Amino acid sequence: MPHRTIHIFRKGLRLHDNPTFVKALETSDVIYPVYILDKTFMTSSTTIGSKRWNFILQSIEDLNCNLRKLNSSLFVIQGDYQQVLRDHVQKWNITQVTFDVETEPYYKKMDENTKEMAKELGFEVVSLVAHTLYDLNRILLLNHGKPPLTYKNFLRVLSALGDPDKPARPITAEDFVKCATPTEFAMEERYRIPQPEELGICRDCSTNWKGGESEALKRLEQHIEKQGWVANFQKPHTSPNSLLPSTTGLSPYFSLGCLSARVFFHRLSNIYAQSKKHSLPPVSLQGQLLWREFFYTVASCTPNFTKMEDNPICLQIDWYTDPRQLQKWKAGETGFPWIDAIMTQLREEGWIHHLARHSVACFLTRGDLWISWEEGMKVFEEMLLDADYSINAGNWMWLSASAFFHHYTRIFCPVRFGRRTDPEGNFIRKYLPSLKNFPSKYIYEPWTAPEEIQKQAGCVIGKDYPLPMVDHKVVSEHNLQLMKQVREKQQKIVQLTRDASDDPMELCLKQPFEKGEEGLMENKTKKLRCQEDITVEQENRKSELVQSLETCKVKVY
Repeated sequence: MPHRTIHIFRKGLRLHDNPTFVKALETSDVIYPVYILDKTFMTSSTTIGSKRWNFILQSIEDLNCNLRKLNSSLFVIQGDYQQVLRDHVQKWNITQVTFDVETEPYYKKMDENTKEMAKELGFEVVSLVAHTLYDLNRILLLNHGKPPLTYKNFLRVLSALGDPDKPARPITAEDFVKCATPTEFAMEERYRIPQPEELGICRDCSTNWKGGESEALKRLEQHIEKQGWVANFQKPHTSPNSLLPSTTGLSPYFSLGCLSARVFFHRLSNIYAQSKKHSLPPVSLQGQLLWREFFYTVASCTPNFTKMEDNPICLQIDWYTDPRQLQKWKAGETGFPWIDAIMTQLREEGWIHHLARHSVACFLTRGDLWISWEEGMKVFEEMLLDADYSINAGNWMWLSASAFFHHYTRIFCPVRFGRRTDPEGNFIRKYLPSLKNFPSKYIYEPWTAPEEIQKQAGCVIGKDYPLPMVDHKVVSEHNLQLMKQVREKQQKIVQLTRDASDDPMELCLKQPFEKGEEGLMENKTKKLRCQEDITVEQENRKSELVQSLETCKVKVY
């Protein structure tokens, strides 16, 4: 007999490529699309800032609008997740509950409880993979039950899986003719979408990102139209301080599932297939999707992935505890305009470029302040529209050199790095208006400007804008020695997430700190000049990468 089904939307806030929802529609004659707004659960498992709350509510509203176009509707129910589900299974005589597979530990626990409830109340549970490219359990199975801890090994495992599944078929109005939604009940006050103020959240929307599937698909099409840009995209070559995003800016939509990663992957494959020459992972657009999948896979079965303590792959480091310095970094008051402009953009817009994230993360952790990556992760979790359990923690471990990244002698200079791509300082002028009248010569180091020039610019350093909170050269050299000692003492942990070829010694990339605090050095053997960021692998491992990819059957091109 056809089911009476509740389909629970959680992160998959979309109708395109939604295999679980398709399955629910095909096996039911009555369906209730539901979003359970359990604020207590959501805030206990993660910190959600006002911009992300507004983005979530916009995405829910857009989902509801798209359902109504198909003669359905979304039931938004506030309250304890398990109690709401129990009450409505009984109220609506539900025989089936469907939801997407999620990988975070708090969702896994929730789903276990739901399956126990199903046994008690007698309904069936259907849960399919939709948020990731692959079924992560298949990846783990092929790697002997363990996650591949390096990107190279991860690609080797994917070579046995081939391409990700094709996207699910489109959902149409015809589906809701065969499987009706009792829309008359959806109009009830108890099922409407709340306003931010009703949840105790200020109305604080990002000026550059509007939530929802409709906006996500619009942005996707705008990028796909630029086939040459897509084919040649190399993420390290994008600008961290361009006044408009130089990457796709799709990450907030992937984070909430407003946009399907599988759809993007296969659209990219079509473009690559028509291109004579195109970029490769890890720097290509498909490479970015595979990085996302890599961190999801590792996080899915690594205990305490978002913490240092009892995290088996993370170096145990005696970080400093300094709330005052942490607050200055968070508020964009470090006295380094490049760092402060980035943190201001993060606070005002909820998004920053990945190389900008590298810069402020390095500054907070191993570069300058020696404050734990966990503290930075929490700030990003609160402020980023694209905050994501797996990716956020994975990148913070990477950028602090606590796991995954092992060229720890490469330290981002908080002055020279930003100047390299924006010598006029236009990015700084936009986000730090107090410095907008400084000559370009001084805008990255305003404390070096003569007093008369500071007065002419209307900004006296130490009064109108803070002095640098640290001496970068001194503290970064000191921190480098601390990191060296940590890694020498914890070699077993270091080796867990390092490929042999990641060793700078094997690559002839000996990099004494004295030869460049921001990671700039001369390779005398190969006469290759390395840049100030972590993109040196692209030059020194290109042939090795291509050889590795050629062995992969997955079409990463």
